[in-house]
Amino acid sequence: MDPCAFVRLTVDHLLLKLPSVPRPNSGAGVHPSTSPCFCTLHLQDHPSSSRTASLPLASASGPAAAARAEPVVLSLDAEAVRRLSARPAELVVSVHAGHTGMNTCGMSAARALGRVRVAVDVARAAAGEAVVALDGWVDVGKPASGSSSSGSASARAQIHLVVRAEPDPRYVFQFGGEPECGPVVYQVPGGGASRGQRQPVFSCRFSAGRKASRSRSLTPQSSMTRSTSRRLRSWLSSTLHGDGRDVHARREQRKGWTVTIHDLSGSPVAAASMVTPFVPSPGSGRVSRANPGSWLILQATGAGPSSWKPWARLEAWRERGPVDALGYRLELVFDSGPHECAVPIAESSISTKRGGQFVIDPATFLEAAAGAAWPFAGGFVMGSTVEGEGRASRPTVQIGVQHVTCMGDVAVFVALSAAVDLCMDACKLFSQKLRKELCQDQDE
Repeated sequence: MDPCAFVRLTVDHLLLKLPSVPRPNSGAGVHPSTSPCFCTLHLQDHPSSSRTASLPLASASGPAAAARAEPVVLSLDAEAVRRLSARPAELVVSVHAGHTGMNTCGMSAARALGRVRVAVDVARAAAGEAVVALDGWVDVGKPASGSSSSGSASARAQIHLVVRAEPDPRYVFQFGGEPECGPVVYQVPGGGASRGQRQPVFSCRFSAGRKASRSRSLTPQSSMTRSTSRRLRSWLSSTLHGDGRDVHARREQRKGWTVTIHDLSGSPVAAASMVTPFVPSPGSGRVSRANPGSWLILQATGAGPSSWKPWARLEAWRERGPVDALGYRLELVFDSGPHECAVPIAESSISTKRGGQFVIDPATFLEAAAGAAWPFAGGFVMGSTVEGEGRASRPTVQIGVQHVTCMGDVAVFVALSAAVDLCMDACKLFSQKLRKELCQDQDE
């Protein structure tokens, strides 16, 4: 497989050192030494890379105090890498004093202290070399008020940061259509979609309602412990026959959806099966966080129906609040002797209006896996695009090269991507109708 050249730009150890400035007599305005500070970061000519981060103030402990600040990570895809490699790229860091997002009478209440520009050699990073563009203190903006322009460096605000650009190659795959329409899944070539022909690698088959009962053939037997098989049969039973909820709720539930991923020979290699129905909470038309629906992601470990085993569990619900969103939680399922354990590796939300990205974040991924028999180590894991409600969705899946040893590894991420995309429909308000492709055999 031919990976795409992604670059990971990390800005770490952020810290702000302010000059000694007389305090104002009145309480009006924003004073740097008494207000929180933050910075915005973006790559010039790449507006979508903009990020905001808090800036801890320097203390006697020096730069080590910046360990409390979260690192800022900018991911550059193959298209951005090509564009930014044509000429020297610049990271622009704008420093502000005041609360981020606050405004008064339509104007920002934060005060700009200045900016810093850092040259980043994206081309070298894309070629496979780790590049440290900056490590240390840099002056910010003009001399502070009350100081002359010829003053010493101590009369200026200074920012400490470490800027690294590292190669982050990823395999990229794209669904040829919506997952419920049985599309082909293509690999995007390393040169990008415009630099080569996409290659088909998988086919996707969807079933809903009672047709999903045929997925019983996916139930693992010999390759799992008895306890794991019992638990999986219980999940599938609750999906196909109800789980004790009242009859009215079962009539309204969305259940029995299954997506099976097949290789080019037609053999099933991964699947996503809805194991807990998506039902509205009492007195509401939405799936609640307290009672989410869930999917089981299955992986084939050999030929025949006895070779399937659970790989991960995905829960989803409809968030309440000022922003209407799809909430989700993903946990990896381990079969360890007589017991199973589940390790959470991702939890976030996606706007139901605009859509967004489902991402397994590297930092969360490693932290959650501490002490477990983890099959991955470090780096970007997986990301998938999700369209908002009412929009045609053809998910694009990115997978870190270091997490792929065979096409079977890719298949489970593709199945997970399909399940996440279908969660947007499964969590649709129950006052709204689903598309016919999602409702086949429901009347049975």
